[in-house]
Amino acid sequence: MTPAQKGFSMPAEWTPQSATWLSWPVDDPRHWGGQKRELIWNKFAEIAAAISRFQHVRINAPASSHGAITAACNRAHADTAHIHLFPHPNNDVWCRDHGPIFVKNKTTGEIAITDWEFNAWGGKFEPWHLDNAIPSHIASSLHLPIFKGGMILEGGAIEVNGRGQLLTTEAVLLNPNRNPHLSREQSEQLLRDKLGVTEILWLEKGIEGDDTDGHIDDLARFTNEDTILTCVEADTASPNHPTLSANFSRLKNFLTPNNRPYEIVPIHLPQACEIPGWRLPVLPASYVNFLILNHAVLVPTFRQTKNDQRALDIIREQFPDRQIVPIDCLDLVQEGGTLHCISQQQPSV
Repeated sequence: MTPAQKGFSMPAEWTPQSATWLSWPVDDPRHWGGQKRELIWNKFAEIAAAISRFQHVRINAPASSHGAITAACNRAHADTAHIHLFPHPNNDVWCRDHGPIFVKNKTTGEIAITDWEFNAWGGKFEPWHLDNAIPSHIASSLHLPIFKGGMILEGGAIEVNGRGQLLTTEAVLLNPNRNPHLSREQSEQLLRDKLGVTEILWLEKGIEGDDTDGHIDDLARFTNEDTILTCVEADTASPNHPTLSANFSRLKNFLTPNNRPYEIVPIHLPQACEIPGWRLPVLPASYVNFLILNHAVLVPTFRQTKNDQRALDIIREQFPDRQIVPIDCLDLVQEGGTLHCISQQQPSV
């Protein structure tokens, strides 16, 4: 029987969580140009500390680095009772993509792990073998049942509303660098079988500079069962303008399970973030790469006072019962992602 047949489905991110998972930065000269090790460690400690004030933080990292990680989190004034380190070695930090996608049984409340294959976004960044093993390590450490996904899939490529609908992009899931042997219909069926969804909503592609080929968590996010917060670009000269306009048009045609149009809330991209000479001419900075916690939402900011504040105000309106916590992510996004990309939520039992 498939997970769906057993009653499992992927909960929406705003439902109760027991923990947030992170994969700690490893010492590798490829990451951040090999120049920002202390800065990035301090940033991860800041983020772990911010999460720890609301819920447990579970961290994948080689055992040899646990002492230094604990010290960094202490310096960031984390709630140490909520910081838990696991001896799960990793290649990189993008836990949203290489970590497990948790599912929950709607009848029993049981939690399980779906373990999809990970190939570093189409084989772009070797090695990735340690990252690909993270879901099985977590399942073993937590004594959770595990279901194999049956295809390459990153968590940042999908977004669910908890009512059977899943939002994704053609540029990622249908990309031949992932699953060239699968048709659209076959990919959709695997998502239905393993994540308990019933309908797949397709956008076309993502923003400039996105190593992932177009993850949904930089484009559009469900903020409740009937609302989608989506990026727009007002500058007609920007290469993101036609892409986001096309995505907006598709979103307006999607219907909720109640057969009503979604409420589509636009949010502007930040002004283009650039690092001269870096491998990404334009960084994939996006305000919708926020992270939902039990009583808070961590929101990436990019040292653009007016744009950051406008985005924070919009997100605050979407989550009136949660504390909005801005996190400066300009250095983090240099490697292609921010808060949602580095994290993975674990539903509560």
